[in-house]
Amino acid sequence: MKLLQAVSENYANPITCFFHVLFKAAALAFYILFSLFVKSFVIIFVITVLLAALDFWVVKNVSGRILVGLRWWNEIDDEGNSVWKFECLDGESLARMNKKDSWLFWWTLYLTAAAWIVLGIFSLIRLEADYLLVVGVCLSLSIANIVGFTKCNKDAKKNIQAFAQNALASRVTSSLQSAFGVI
Repeated sequence: MKLLQAVSENYANPITCFFHVLFKAAALAFYILFSLFVKSFVIIFVITVLLAALDFWVVKNVSGRILVGLRWWNEIDDEGNSVWKFECLDGESLARMNKKDSWLFWWTLYLTAAAWIVLGIFSLIRLEADYLLVVGVCLSLSIANIVGFTKCNKDAKKNIQAFAQNALASRVTSSLQSAFGVI
């Protein structure tokens, strides 16, 4: 009970943080342990990819919104072009986001991809092309979230700067108008 209380004091959303880390750790742990002790490629492939897909979904649709206030998706327009769509909280809400939640979100996002890269290198060294396939699928899902959230974060910062500049310009204009009696 004391540990849960200490964690909840540090993180604004401890349950979301737990599930954000859970599926990443589960996919990595399952892959590593079963690769060492069980030599059934089909079981390793199916369960590891399932856990990585659950992680992808949780990060993209739940923890991204709650921990960093961002959401992204990709659509195909009428001409067949890929169009990235981004959503973010307003500037004031983003400023109130918990720093530890945000830190956990970004670091685990990048560290998971780094871990899959290291595991891919080990698969190459051991000449296990089938296991490289598992790593490739999991790494692709991790990189998709990294790219999506990085683009979304840049778009959010650009929108916040534009909003701040517009707000400042309208304040200056209204101050000047009231100072000179222009309506």
